[in-house]
Amino acid sequence: MPRRAGPRARKSIFDPVHGVLTFEGAPLELIGDPAFQRLWGIRQTGLAHLVFPGANHTRLEHSLGTYWVARTMAEALSLGRPEAQLVMAGGLLHDLGHPPLSHTLDGPMEEALGVSHEQRSRQIVLGSADPLASAEVAASEIPTILERHSLSPKIVADLIDPPSRGEKRPLLRSMLHGTIDADRIDYLQRDAYYTGVAHGAIDAIRLLDTIELASGRIAFAEKGRHAVEGFLVGRSLMYSTVYYHKTVRAAEVMAQAAVERLPGYPGTARELLAGADGDLFARLAREGGRPAEMARALRERHLYRRVHAWRSISHSALRRFRRLRDSPPARRAAERAVAERLGAVDGSVLLDLSGLVERDAERQDGLEIGVVVDGKITFPFASRGHWLARMLHPGAPWPVAVYAARRHESELRRLLVRDPDLFG
Repeated sequence: MPRRAGPRARKSIFDPVHGVLTFEGAPLELIGDPAFQRLWGIRQTGLAHLVFPGANHTRLEHSLGTYWVARTMAEALSLGRPEAQLVMAGGLLHDLGHPPLSHTLDGPMEEALGVSHEQRSRQIVLGSADPLASAEVAASEIPTILERHSLSPKIVADLIDPPSRGEKRPLLRSMLHGTIDADRIDYLQRDAYYTGVAHGAIDAIRLLDTIELASGRIAFAEKGRHAVEGFLVGRSLMYSTVYYHKTVRAAEVMAQAAVERLPGYPGTARELLAGADGDLFARLAREGGRPAEMARALRERHLYRRVHAWRSISHSALRRFRRLRDSPPARRAAERAVAERLGAVDGSVLLDLSGLVERDAERQDGLEIGVVVDGKITFPFASRGHWLARMLHPGAPWPVAVYAARRHESELRRLLVRDPDLFG
């Protein structure tokens, strides 16, 4: 059972990004809960450390940072204590549902569990998660802790995983799910710090110093516009430089493929997806066969090579690839068929459709960034021009790519030249 904090207990944590973080009350109790402590074992940026060796920071560190940014935002916006406590709890708990390797296994999680990581976080906060999924979740007292501090688990869950209808707290939601929100302000700085990539070094201090309420929504004072512009550039460059780096994607599609090729998948992946990174690799090693081979290749950094990337794509090919994106079994069948043509084992050829998913996602949120000029809220980034193009520019420079084990790279490249519709 997590140790209950005393009524006057206050703790400090030293953070390399934000400095000294202080915790008391509900947040102090929540960070000691087993479901939260599980996040120590999940790397924030998945397998990016194979390209950026310093990227070994965890979801727990990011969650602490998101709490702190949400707290700072609440103070800057002069929120009342009840609203501030809710958004702070939401920021702290927003990543509870992540599978091992963070976003790397989002696809298998939705296929095996039928939920996104946000929905899984909701389940944990509400106490409705499958108790057989992991010992950490089964021992969690998060709903009890929230209620003990007069915080509604339902409201906190709605901030983490907003309902599609009937939203009652749009301001609090935007603090965690807006264009410039507590989550992004933390992860862009944190990921830039640990990867050593300067692109994400946004001016968070200026952003938080110039944030204000205008017409009931978050906006920024005119003097903070340059910080907003820096944020938009940093976000775009971090996606293209780090999150969609071709070698990072090679490692991530390999990890996904290893999980998808477990005997009895997707049912056999349920327990695995509730664990941490170390649990994942231990299970794959025990399984033997293709999953163990791919896990060993990841540990030893024998990564697949990108053979081809479709930077421009016909409408017919786009429809075919979207069908594969929407049907993981069909995608695996296509990968298997091409591997067979090469005389290779299943899993030797892998499609990366993440750029296609990202391009199809809603990308209009940045158009509503408000800047207060002469007392009136304006939307300078909504008009056509450089900033609109920057916000709508996809993070991945290609919609579809194909990776292969190195011994099959040349042969697959020749096959693609002879048959451009190989995956059709």
